[in-house]
Amino acid sequence: MATFLHRIGRAAFARRRLVVLLWVLVLGATGAAAASSSGPQDTAVTLPGTEAQRANDLLAEKFPAASADGASARVVVRAPAGEKISSAANRQALEDTLTGAKESSPRVAQVSDPFTDKTVSATGTTAYAQVTYTAKDTDLTDADHSGLDKALESGRDHGLAVEASGNALEAPVESHSAEVIGFALAAVILFITFGSLAAAGLPLLTALLGVGVTMCAITALSGPLGLSSSTSGLATMLGIAVGIDYALFIVSRYRAERAAGHDAREAAARANGTAGSAVVFAGLTVVIALAGLAVVNLPILTTMGLAASGAVVVAVLVAVTLIPALLGFFGERARGRSRSRSAQRPSARAGRTGLAQRWISYVLRKPVRVLLLAVVGLGVLAVPATKLELGLPDDGSKATSSTQRKAYDMLSESFGPGFNGPLTVTVDHRDADAAHDGAEAMGAALAKLPDVATVTPAAFNKAGDTAIITVVPKSAPSSDATKDLVGDIRSMGQGVAKDTGARSMVTGTTALNIDTSDKFSAALVPYLALVVGLAVLVLILVFRSVLVPLKAALGFLLSVMAALGALVAVFQWGWLKDLIGLEQTGPVMSLMPILLVGIVFGLAMDYQVFLVTRMREAHVHGADARTAITRGFRQSSMVVTVAALIMITVFAGFVGSHDPMMKGLGFGLAVAVAFDAFVVRMALVPAALALLGERAWRLPGWLDRILPHVDIEGEKLAPAEPSQAPGLHGQPSPAADREHSRR
Repeated sequence: MATFLHRIGRAAFARRRLVVLLWVLVLGATGAAAASSSGPQDTAVTLPGTEAQRANDLLAEKFPAASADGASARVVVRAPAGEKISSAANRQALEDTLTGAKESSPRVAQVSDPFTDKTVSATGTTAYAQVTYTAKDTDLTDADHSGLDKALESGRDHGLAVEASGNALEAPVESHSAEVIGFALAAVILFITFGSLAAAGLPLLTALLGVGVTMCAITALSGPLGLSSSTSGLATMLGIAVGIDYALFIVSRYRAERAAGHDAREAAARANGTAGSAVVFAGLTVVIALAGLAVVNLPILTTMGLAASGAVVVAVLVAVTLIPALLGFFGERARGRSRSRSAQRPSARAGRTGLAQRWISYVLRKPVRVLLLAVVGLGVLAVPATKLELGLPDDGSKATSSTQRKAYDMLSESFGPGFNGPLTVTVDHRDADAAHDGAEAMGAALAKLPDVATVTPAAFNKAGDTAIITVVPKSAPSSDATKDLVGDIRSMGQGVAKDTGARSMVTGTTALNIDTSDKFSAALVPYLALVVGLAVLVLILVFRSVLVPLKAALGFLLSVMAALGALVAVFQWGWLKDLIGLEQTGPVMSLMPILLVGIVFGLAMDYQVFLVTRMREAHVHGADARTAITRGFRQSSMVVTVAALIMITVFAGFVGSHDPMMKGLGFGLAVAVAFDAFVVRMALVPAALALLGERAWRLPGWLDRILPHVDIEGEKLAPAEPSQAPGLHGQPSPAADREHSRR
């Protein structure tokens, strides 16, 4: 592998104009394909294999008119304090508001009358009306949204409290300020690290190009493959993350090779052969983690994982081809401060002890203490994860200042907590008489359940073989009582089926959310086993060791469990929630743990490969175990630190989002990267390697014989550097390494 990538690096450096032209052509071709694409398709979420999804499929077949996909809005109106909505003045104001809603857009199909439909609360203070449209929510224009907003505002002008919910409301404009701030901070960190605009700009430039190619490809394929618009989010995040990481690692290695005395072309080739090999295998572990999302059997999550895998593949290709070519253009400017540092006298450099050297010296002196502190500390942080509760966001989780949240609260107060999460029970049988018997029995049984507030009479389709019964719980949609109620209804349905032969199923948004959470909870352990198992096999191939990959996997599990614990403590329990501007606590989003595992696993294995590869490289070239740890840590710790800081700043930017989902994902990723990079990789890994000694690099003979030799350390390349040559940023010589190790 190292020899192959070495040749690619030399060729790309020599033919740099051709390589850059080819990548520009790729970007142009994918951009043209994206421009001619029909764009993303419907973003409806399906849950294959769940009862709620089977019930939805049945409703679409038996009640096609009820499955129309036109947009809708629910307008909630409340009279002033101490007044009734039915008073003459308030009723007239309500009618004017609804007339305004009817006239707000030519796409409005119907506006219901609260008094005719009896959607007025028992207290007479609150009413709601349903506004339906002939167009999908994605087809509504700004004029449609503003027209509805004006109608709502007119009701407020008459003294009524008017709020609304539904997919017909204008979605908040997505701000990309987090990405912009993250890129700006990344540029600052890279410039401080490298002391060169050219070296700092290379990772950002190549990351942008890789993400651009990926996004254009996703857009172009969204029509033919039916990809939804949500597939690009994870791909963008991971494309930026690994794009910067991979380029950073190769550029850093290039600067070290130049400092060792190699000319620019050979330095680029050697950086590609060694660091590029690590990039390829790090990328492979990320692809395994993301493609493994398919085990959940949720189509939208599968497409998200595959799209993000594509982004990682593009990032790897950009790193090992375009980076060497651009290094040919930037020349000496890519070296920055390393030019002046490499000119210093060896004695001056050897006498200098940096922070990395002081830390690794301490770890080697006290490995047991460091290991125990890291494990116990992460273990304590992981304790809250045992109380993890999963759910999907609804209007009740939105910001308290939003009209959707206000409408949700008004309906809950006036019609009961369960009104916002009604359950739909279907009863069907191919024989109409059996279907009627089953619906009658099911309706009677539902009315006897203690947590049921209302049960509507069964409504049959034209054939009479399928009925719908709407059940309004007494408890809130996200409460444990409602989850228990869904379970009770499903158990009850089995009894009705035995008595009448009719099949009963429960669906609705609340039931779908419950099934989604259960599906993710059940898939988490198999997913972890799959990605960790496959990644361990890849790392055994990379490091030719059994203990090093196992240690890497255990360290990752510690960091991700600690991150989940922090997520539960803040977003479920409300600890320090004011510090991040969290207005509403509640269950963690169902997607969060599995996405967190996938993304963090990929980045953790990046850091593992980047850090330990340099240690193994030193060991392969003759250093003893402790010297290899010292030299490898000192040469790669800066890269891992900078990469982690960049990722933390990018992810932390999303904590300021008003969207609870993005806020939680940003927080979880930021703390997970911090735990993994600075506790696991910087402390636990070198401490464990110090305790294992030479055993860490051993491989059973039978396994060594059957595994192919990939040589990511550049063992087959020509001698890497003069014996007294400095390393990255003027690091001490190998002789100084051995002296520090003895101390």
